[in-house]
Amino acid sequence: MEIADDLTFNHHHKRKRDDGNISSNDDDNHNTNTVDLSLLEAAEKSRSTVDVLDYRTVKKLVLSFERRLKENIEARLKYPDQPDKFADSEIDLHDEIQKLKILAGGPELYPDLVNLNAVPSIVGLLAHDNTDIAIDVVQLLQDLTDEDVLDENDEPARTLVDSLVENNVLESLVQNLARLSEADPDEGAAVYNTLATIENLIEVKPAVAELVCERTKLLRWLLGRIKVREFDGNKQYASEILAILLQNSTANQKKLGQMNGVDVALQAVAMYKSKDPKSSDEEEMLENLFDCLCCLLMPLENKERFVKAEGVELMIIIIKQKKSAYSSAIRALDFAMTNYPPACERFIDVLGLKTAFSAFMGKIPINKKSKRERYQEELEERIISLIASLFGGILRGSRKERLLSKFIENECEKIDRLMELYIRYSDRVKAETERLDKIDVDDLEMDDDEKYNRKLESGLYTLQGKAMLRQFLDMLLGVIGYPLYDRISVHFPIPAFNISILPFTLFVSLDLLLIAVILGHIWCSEHPQMRARIEMLLKQQKLTKNDIKDVLQEYHDNIGDLEGPEEKERAQARTQKFISSFETR
Repeated sequence: MEIADDLTFNHHHKRKRDDGNISSNDDDNHNTNTVDLSLLEAAEKSRSTVDVLDYRTVKKLVLSFERRLKENIEARLKYPDQPDKFADSEIDLHDEIQKLKILAGGPELYPDLVNLNAVPSIVGLLAHDNTDIAIDVVQLLQDLTDEDVLDENDEPARTLVDSLVENNVLESLVQNLARLSEADPDEGAAVYNTLATIENLIEVKPAVAELVCERTKLLRWLLGRIKVREFDGNKQYASEILAILLQNSTANQKKLGQMNGVDVALQAVAMYKSKDPKSSDEEEMLENLFDCLCCLLMPLENKERFVKAEGVELMIIIIKQKKSAYSSAIRALDFAMTNYPPACERFIDVLGLKTAFSAFMGKIPINKKSKRERYQEELEERIISLIASLFGGILRGSRKERLLSKFIENECEKIDRLMELYIRYSDRVKAETERLDKIDVDDLEMDDDEKYNRKLESGLYTLQGKAMLRQFLDMLLGVIGYPLYDRISVHFPIPAFNISILPFTLFVSLDLLLIAVILGHIWCSEHPQMRARIEMLLKQQKLTKNDIKDVLQEYHDNIGDLEGPEEKERAQARTQKFISSFETR
């Protein structure tokens, strides 16, 4: 149960391709500031003819390009079986494509490029019989749509991207992708550049994420690419693009599920069940693969596929191996079990409780990742969510008894741990609420992102009026479980809950709420030993049952109707049961 809009993953600034890493392990000291030599080459070739980059220059470049293109077409038609007869025209065309790269230095002129009707000719060359020409065009498109080039040029960028999409650039890119052989270094680089171009297009026009999956076979190509056992830069990038395509699209998630995507994702992460990635880039790829898996687990039908494919068992094996994928496997299980009782039942049947509660008690493996700032706290948050999912999915019977029995064993040590976490998060909420009451965040000299991050970093979540807590939590049910602290600042925008425009805000710790819900389930069991333990620990902290009841009451009162009035009534009834149980002895 994480933030639903947290589906913009930890995809850092656009990567620059390392020519030496297409078919080998990426170097940890990857240089992200590599100068694009092709741009320098284009600038050098254009220096004698381009003094000022303006409309006249664009027109001159386009006319020259169109002329060379026409000559090449005519030569190929005239001498189809004599390559030496059209070779010179192909070289000339290559040179003209290189010259067009200079336009990346003036993105404000992109509307002129579109108006001069150059886009259809450029896109058409992706199907050129000479693969080298198609590769030239891929590089040109990547340069023209590069994030750094388009910065602060939103309108011109949209004009170009809209024109590219209208002229079937998505279909052409993917069709060209299918004929490239990564055994050839130049073609391997073109594969990488194709993926980069698609990412650039999505950056400018998010609808491209679904369009490219509707119109092309990109999803199938990406699945095939991540199935390859050997790691390389293109596999890493394929995993990242796949995650981007899945992150905000239910349609893509369902479509990939129908293409056996859950099985493929499980096979891909299974390669790391007993080994760690060999480099930071390979580690990032593994995270991307788990992102894909978690996205796939959002639609109900894919949860079913996950259980049938023995995904629950695989995740438990990965956790037991205590390798790098430890926390990611816990995250995937939480996704699978949220709002899906069969996964919860399978988890208990295959003895997953011991594994989960070992992590809950803080018995986590020591590795490179565990030394990262906030790793343990992030893992705590995930485990709390997983246990809440279990209580939500197992409502009665022997499985429920086994779940509750975990809180009794070893003199109720897990009740002690649960209350320890409750107190910690409760104190955090109180401290932050008091701090925010004393200051007006809008008066601080921070931009909107900084204000938003400041509030999120406290572990608090901002919700709006009608939607409020229940609607918000309903949105959380299927979400990517990236840690909410160190990555949310850049990669987890939540536009629906932008604090700068909220007329009314409510601050509550999600973890505190989940713990209160777990305590509600435990209290409703009416087990005297567990109840006595909870009351004793509350008393030690000078708290009462009313403190827990108040958290649940606030949750109850703000349940939204996003899922309809009937679901709202059911949710309120469940919560009222917890509240009522705390009111009686």
